[in-house]
Amino acid sequence: MNEYKLARTTTDPKVLDELSRNENYLIHWRVVNNPNTSPKTLNYMSKDEDSYVRYSVARHPNTSPETLKQMSIVEDDGTVKYYIKRNPNCSEETWRYLSALEILETL
Repeated sequence: MNEYKLARTTTDPKVLDELSRNENYLIHWRVVNNPNTSPKTLNYMSKDEDSYVRYSVARHPNTSPETLKQMSIVEDDGTVKYYIKRNPNCSEETWRYLSALEILETL
């Protein structure tokens, strides 16, 4: 099975973790959109240079509150921040931090 299909269809978190380290960004996109991607792998992928990958990490239901918090501190992309706030795993502290940043950006 080719890596593209495997990244999209596998249910094995270990395989997804291995694929997340592949140099091909198209494989990253598929891994980050796989519902079986682990919080550990999503944390690794939260530092990806591609904003679409980070945006998908921010939206993923398996992304941990800790990863969302770290992303909120270092992230510059407004779309990524938008989805961090809307992730059900976003802590109240992180939500308030991002809300305060939004207010400051309008001043």
